[in-house]
Order: sequence, then C-alpha cells, then structure tokens
Amino acid sequence: MPVIEDLKNMLADTLNLGAQKNSLDADSVLLGGLTELDSMAVVNVIAAMEEYFGIAIDDDEINGKTFETLGSLAAFVERKLEQ
Repeated sequence: MPVIEDLKNMLADTLNLGAQKNSLDADSVLLGGLTELDSMAVVNVIAAMEEYFGIAIDDDEINGKTFETLGSLAAFVERKLEQ
C-alpha cells in the first residue's frame, strides 16, 4: 500500500476523521484544513507515525511545511523510510 494511503488510515484513526478520510488526497491541506489537527493533535500524529511506520522523528525535522498537505507529509515519511 502506498505511504499516502497508510497515512490516510493512520490520520483517520488518530484524529477520528471517520468518512472524512475518503475525501483526503495528496493536495488536501492538513494544518488549517483539518479542524481536528491542532497543536496537540500534531504531537499525537507524530507519535503515531513513529509507531506505525517504525521511524524516529526528531523535533528539528518537523515544521509547518511538513504538515502543509497530505502529500508533503507523505513525502516526509517516504524520506524517513529511505534512511
């Protein structure tokens, strides 16, 4: 399964998105687009990504651009998986 699909499922579970998950695509705005994704939720999403994908994320690797869209978040995870 492509990373973006895994991310959609993980975000839906972590943020309780329900059917809203089905409308997410690479261009979907996350920060400012999903009301469920506030500053506390970002911390939970990072922890969920680490667990789900088996990656370690340092604080200095994450910024607003990372969470700008689902596509930018997927690209970040793909880079981490290649390391």
